[in-house]
Amino acid sequence: MERAAWTDKRLDDLAEGMRSGFVRVDHDIRDFKVEVREQFRDARGEIRAVRTDIASLKTMLIRLSGAGMIGLLGIIAAILTRGV
Repeated sequence: MERAAWTDKRLDDLAEGMRSGFVRVDHDIRDFKVEVREQFRDARGEIRAVRTDIASLKTMLIRLSGAGMIGLLGIIAAILTRGV
């Protein structure tokens, strides 16, 4: 097996290749961070919308249960007045 000689030019080429590779990886990581931030920003907006929907649903359920109780009391009152 023949050994390759590491000349200064080959070492410089290797160093340049590694340097450019690290720069590319750095750019990829920065792009990924920007994309993740955008996704989280969108997710926060969706979470706010869901919370708003849940709050309005709770209000509606409270109103419906109140209306149901009033209706039930009306039925009980009608039954009681018939018996008198």
